[in-house]
Amino acid sequence: MSTQQPRKPRVALVFGGRSSEHPVSCVTAASVMAAVDRDRYEVVPIGITREGKWLVHDGDLSALTFSGSQLPQVLGEGVEVAVPLSQEERGLRAVGHDADGAGLRDVEVVFPLLHGPFGEDGTLQGMLDLADVRYVGSGVLASAVMMDKHYMKVVFAAAGLTVGPYQVITDKDWCRDSQAALDRCAQLQFPLYVKPCRAGSSVGITRVEHAEELRAAVEAAREHDPKVIVEEGIFGREIECGVLEGHHGEPDRASPLGEIVVEQGHAFYDFEAKYLDGDDVRLSCPAVMPEADAEHIREQAIRAFHAAGCEGLARVDFFYTPQGQIIINEINTMPGFTPFSMYPRLWQEAGISYTDLISELIELALERRTGLR
Repeated sequence: MSTQQPRKPRVALVFGGRSSEHPVSCVTAASVMAAVDRDRYEVVPIGITREGKWLVHDGDLSALTFSGSQLPQVLGEGVEVAVPLSQEERGLRAVGHDADGAGLRDVEVVFPLLHGPFGEDGTLQGMLDLADVRYVGSGVLASAVMMDKHYMKVVFAAAGLTVGPYQVITDKDWCRDSQAALDRCAQLQFPLYVKPCRAGSSVGITRVEHAEELRAAVEAAREHDPKVIVEEGIFGREIECGVLEGHHGEPDRASPLGEIVVEQGHAFYDFEAKYLDGDDVRLSCPAVMPEADAEHIREQAIRAFHAAGCEGLARVDFFYTPQGQIIINEINTMPGFTPFSMYPRLWQEAGISYTDLISELIELALERRTGLR
């Protein structure tokens, strides 16, 4: 007498999206698709085009990787996907096709491998909450606040963490009196880093050495976000710590520390250094420093994770000055997630393989209830 095997949890890997980080998301998705444990999970890849259309992807990994100067993207072909927002119809469904045939109706978990606005900023998380679908990573509030570098610093400061000096230029500030906004920023100590407030992957960031360069830098950042943050440059090592939520209420976990060292050819860790010129960047793990300071950074990483209300995973970035001062830079609620990215490398140093880390995050999502938590 044959016994029927229990159905494996069905996981939708969602990637692409409308932000400028669309190509990075595609590369991340290719890595996760290649490594996810197919013996434990059934995988449904879903790509979101730059225009926002959701499509069942054919799983061709070659189309989702960097090829020379060609950036990968999700093309507008395939079975279209909709997300019903009624409690009577949970999961995802195919538009104009049989939902079961497309493998969508019984999706238990969405793994949103999206970076930047319209994916990492709470918008997607809110939609999935309305649909009563579980997902990997932080919820609406943490995703939205940690996507905004201004309010992120407000939360960190309120939690007693040290942040660097900065100024914010809103769209109203710029339209009302751009010179006054520039004069405010020029009071900071140079060099300055001018950034879109709600973008990642170092897109739209300019290092500014002199006040006369500020206007062009702000305009460059505004191409990606009308709200701009100007940060005082901090002389120190760039140290990163991964945080992983504990199972069933157990304590959250902090990884060994990693350090980013940018070699000659790049003024800072920009998009090209991260994704196109890998030979110019050295990721050192574990970072070498006194154990007392390393432990302090790990404690602060978990403290920031709690202050932000993060769930599942986060990468917390710090500056470590020659004087031993620890300054928090930012949290990434969906950090780079290729096997060579810092977050997976940190956990590999702790003994958790890339495939096991993917499984860990899916299991954490399956443990959580839907709705308010």
